[in-house]
Amino acid sequence: MFTETLTKVRRSALLDLLTGPHGVDRYTELVDPTWTRGQARARVVGVRRSTPRSVTLTLAPNRAFAGFRAGQHVNVSVDIDGRRRTRPYSPANADTDPYLELTIGRHDGGLVSTYLFERARVGMVVGLDSVAGDFTLPAIPGPTLFVSGGSGITPVMSMLRTLRARRHAGEVVFVHYARSAHEACYRDELADIASEMPNVTVLHGYTRDTTGSDLPPRFERAGIEPQAVYVCGPPALVDAVREVYPDAASESFVPPVLSGESSGGRVTFTESGVDVVDDGRPLLNQAEDAGLTPESGCRMGICFSCTRRKTSGAVRNVITGVVSSTEEEDVQICVSAPVGDVDVAL
Repeated sequence: MFTETLTKVRRSALLDLLTGPHGVDRYTELVDPTWTRGQARARVVGVRRSTPRSVTLTLAPNRAFAGFRAGQHVNVSVDIDGRRRTRPYSPANADTDPYLELTIGRHDGGLVSTYLFERARVGMVVGLDSVAGDFTLPAIPGPTLFVSGGSGITPVMSMLRTLRARRHAGEVVFVHYARSAHEACYRDELADIASEMPNVTVLHGYTRDTTGSDLPPRFERAGIEPQAVYVCGPPALVDAVREVYPDAASESFVPPVLSGESSGGRVTFTESGVDVVDDGRPLLNQAEDAGLTPESGCRMGICFSCTRRKTSGAVRNVITGVVSSTEEEDVQICVSAPVGDVDVAL
């Protein structure tokens, strides 16, 4: 009886050690960073650089990752020079696949894209968080037009691969724009899909070296009357498609152009004891110029990693123009500009 009681006490003590205050994850991640139940992470199991300006990563997510729908994006976090950096990327694989495939275009001045392009390696572990986005397929799509530009191909590539996995028989036109045939992501696979699926037409448009281009550099009406249109790429491409198809679903991972004017108010970062005179830019920019280092990611209002508590005052969303004066609310400081005096818990 005594031995049985002692065994129970020891088991209880071990359970307390593993579950508090840090939880089981704190200890299992010391053995393997992906052995976590509460935090979604992934190990890089494949790296290829199939174009001069992009890298394709194959990720094996842990069990904490709940999956995604074709077209959605996921926040990917990496540690760069001791700081965690987060950016939203859209997986390119079918949403039924066990792995994630990310094709990341290297952008001039892009911190995370450049880091991954240059340094991504098999065995690297990245964080996964906040799967989101309404840029998704209906259950049974009718005639569908996909249009993409550059690395904007990934969410619509995921949709096309998902339709192939479903053995979709409806008409599909897939239009992709790149600088040249040399820089066109998934060019060979798209040709294979078009040859396997007679209901799929693939067209390429090249904007600089037009050798082999199927299309003029600027988007024109497609050869079908689609029920659904999806476009992802630079804002100019999105605008051109929506001129022809006003109801097109669109997505563009490009930071907003900032041209706000100062409200003349004071911005107080209450936790840091710092205050500045508003210069019209988003709160994130003003905080960084004041010497603060808030966590941030996409800098375009997508990933939510910069969300902070506004305790008083009004802010304007620089993307939508909507002004909110609600007291005590969470705001994305990368796209929230002050309107008068504002206090932020930072």
